[in-house]
Amino acid sequence: MNLLGKREPEIYGNQTFEDYFKTLQLKFSDVKLEYFQSNIEGELIDKLQEVGFNYDGIILNAAAYTHTSVGIGDAIKAIDTPVIEVHISNTFSREEFRHQSYISPNAKGVILGFGLQSYELAIESFIR
Repeated sequence: MNLLGKREPEIYGNQTFEDYFKTLQLKFSDVKLEYFQSNIEGELIDKLQEVGFNYDGIILNAAAYTHTSVGIGDAIKAIDTPVIEVHISNTFSREEFRHQSYISPNAKGVILGFGLQSYELAIESFIR
């Protein structure tokens, strides 16, 4: 996610997540939104455990960890806060290894393939 806007723009677009997050904050100004990004699996698990008992919802794009991290899947299973798994691309239209998710079985729902709008759809699912 830290390379959004630079990495494979034909799949992920050319906007950084930081810029897009500002758009989300304006669009959903009545909702407190926070953003955390890390390339380190353990930091993602620590953050889930930190906020997973007192937030109204978590939107998680675990990127490639989606397909490899039993630990992140277990962390989601252990917390109370509902998690929506999001992906910018349609992972099922990509390589076969991306068809497996260790997050989905413990997520409230999954939204994928709608570009950055996947995040908006996830937020709307929490506020409706």
